[in-house]
Amino acid sequence: MELPKDPIMLFSVVNMKLRDFYPSLDGLCDDMGVDRIDLEKALNAVGYEYDEYQNKFI
Repeated sequence: MELPKDPIMLFSVVNMKLRDFYPSLDGLCDDMGVDRIDLEKALNAVGYEYDEYQNKFI
């Protein structure tokens, strides 16, 4: 599955996948072949940051 380009849709899909399938952002990125830095930059640009303790972007 390719991740959405729209940052709000990306936020929603990534958080759903983190909640339901992955124990960490690294696990999601490794499994999906996504560059973690690029993903975080895309979501940081619209005000979201990854919280490793909650395992979601907030």
